[in-house]
Amino acid sequence: MKKIHKIIIGTIFFTTIFSSYAVAKNKDGSISKNDPEIHLRVWESEDEEQYNFIRQAGKEFTKLYPNIHIEYIAHDFHSTVDDVKIDGPNGVGPDLFSAPHDKLGELVKNNLVLPVENDSEVKKQILGACAKALTYNGQMYGYPLSAETYALFYNKALISENEVPESFEELIEWNKNFKKKNPGKQGFVMDFYNGYYAIIFTTLDNNRLFGESGTEVNKTYLTTPAAIRGIKFFQKLNTELALKSVSVNTATCDGLFMSGNAAMHITGLWNIKPFENSGIDFGVTTLPSLPGEKTPAASFSGTRGMFVSAFSRHPKEAALFGQFLISKEIQQLRYKLTGTMPAVDIQTDSKYMDGFIKQLNYAFPMPSIPEMANFWNYGNAVFPEIWNGADVEKTLNKLDYDILH
Repeated sequence: MKKIHKIIIGTIFFTTIFSSYAVAKNKDGSISKNDPEIHLRVWESEDEEQYNFIRQAGKEFTKLYPNIHIEYIAHDFHSTVDDVKIDGPNGVGPDLFSAPHDKLGELVKNNLVLPVENDSEVKKQILGACAKALTYNGQMYGYPLSAETYALFYNKALISENEVPESFEELIEWNKNFKKKNPGKQGFVMDFYNGYYAIIFTTLDNNRLFGESGTEVNKTYLTTPAAIRGIKFFQKLNTELALKSVSVNTATCDGLFMSGNAAMHITGLWNIKPFENSGIDFGVTTLPSLPGEKTPAASFSGTRGMFVSAFSRHPKEAALFGQFLISKEIQQLRYKLTGTMPAVDIQTDSKYMDGFIKQLNYAFPMPSIPEMANFWNYGNAVFPEIWNGADVEKTLNKLDYDILH
């Protein structure tokens, strides 16, 4: 079990901070502290830090609304959509539940979630990337708990900050010199097998999976000239980086960086604590640019959302709790408990956060249309094939067909 360092927050502090918030919500008379007792059921993931946060946040919420009682259920984050389909109509589902934003299309298509009624107000509070991620067909759904993207980690014992390559082409040249001087070590690693990371190489010339909006259900944009050119470069990296003997999956790459045997690695905020615990001194910055481009390569961004179930018996109260979770004070609490990237613009004490926030400016939300499930199912099988020498154009054409059919 992880050791959770609980943050003790005074009742007086929170009552002062949120008194205006509570009054503002009571002006229309829709929700009052004097209303009858209401019970909300909230599903949050089984991850101990996430579960601890929602309980802490709930305690502060019930200080403002003592008539609203919250039942917390630790639930498998990745099976939420399927389980809401079953439990919701049977009256045993949640009023509010967390889910990754790329499940939004499936949630909406199956009428499992309610839209945000005051979306213009909510959008003013949150990061633009989160607002975009939780918008489907022009309508916003859910309240963002945190943002996510990945960036370039570098081991300061192996490469100084001013040496970090700004482009993948510079990275190739730096890697050649590094490996000559450091036999047995790797200059750069990342999970080339995983579509979550490999998608980087399809984004030349602003090419985006399922189009700029991520909603073009009849075209993947994985067979455009830009995507083909980028994936051919992706395949070339296997030889150029001399990685043919390395199993480039997440576990191996994390292990190489953590043990001090890789100078650079592309991964996410979730690895900050493990890498710190390993004792290495590292930094985080934006991704290298792709060939012919000057700006950092585009990464996938993700948003963890809290959604109001379409089957909730208390949708107004559930929405009130959802909006409470995006207040700056509760987002600060979430950051301190989980270490995840806030969904609102707040200051943090992390020396690594700036690198992720800068990369977020070049990131694009994972498409949330239902067809995205096919990208994961087929893409994660295809990218290893391409990495290991499969014909790029034929393989991408097959992937395009499989996703759309």
